[in-house]
Amino acid sequence: MSVGLLALLDDVAMIARGAAASLDDIAAGAAQAGAKAAGVVIDDAAVTPTYVSDFTPDRELPVIARIAKGSLINKLVILLPLALLLSALLPGAITPLLMLGGLYLSYEGAEKLVEKLTGHHEEDEEARPTSAAAFEQARVSGAVRTDLILSAEIMAIALAEVTAEPLVERAIVLALVGVAMTALVYGTVGLIVKLDDIGLHLARKGGPALQAIGRVLVTGTPTLLKALAGIGTAAMLWVGGGILLHGTAELGWPLLADWQHGMAHHVEAALAGFPGAALGWLVSAALAGVCGLVAGFVVVGATHGLPALLKGGKA
Repeated sequence: MSVGLLALLDDVAMIARGAAASLDDIAAGAAQAGAKAAGVVIDDAAVTPTYVSDFTPDRELPVIARIAKGSLINKLVILLPLALLLSALLPGAITPLLMLGGLYLSYEGAEKLVEKLTGHHEEDEEARPTSAAAFEQARVSGAVRTDLILSAEIMAIALAEVTAEPLVERAIVLALVGVAMTALVYGTVGLIVKLDDIGLHLARKGGPALQAIGRVLVTGTPTLLKALAGIGTAAMLWVGGGILLHGTAELGWPLLADWQHGMAHHVEAALAGFPGAALGWLVSAALAGVCGLVAGFVVVGATHGLPALLKGGKA
């Protein structure tokens, strides 16, 4: 009886050690995948504030919460099962699907740029939301659609880091990365849009130093949000263009991607250290943005009639 009990305890200990090792592997995989996806998180955080502008302060955080909920649904309900299914049955379809998403981002960025330059907006006056609730729903829906593309890239990057792992571990890593990235992005966005409120509180309740910081936040936040709106449009173009360049390389046409990486590498090599790395990234992002802009203009022209848009008319 005691021998059997000892054997059972030994088996339990072995299972526990195996489970602990699996948890360590999952944690390491999630950390590695999350690190690789961090660049997209920055782009996502730049894009999202453009959808939260024009709301009253009391609706800003609820709107962000609704977008974050949609983002979690995108990652955990739509993309996670799809990524696992495609990786198991049709891995070759992942790159073309991501490229379609990149083309959509490029289209959105190019359309926003044309609208800013011409003052012409796609929707007719009658088609615009007639109530605050309808306006909010339209903004949330647009943000969640854009998030779907950015989330797809995050999940694809994470999946690439754990393709050799068993199916269950892959699913757990993707879920962990999805939840962590969503919390990071929308926590950051919430902080950004509330900087003026934080500044107002500091200006009223803090000491002299904190009051000075508060005044800077109050006066500087509108400018920051306006700048982020422009950065968000640029991010759509450079992320969309980057996806297209990477996708063409994956499909066997690496010329443009090699040229992009080569230009960035030359800049990095010419300026050692941080300046070189930062300028190299800027060159890479700018070239991806040009690619996204060209692709986006093609789609805008095909769908709306670019000459009519540039004249401020309707196609």
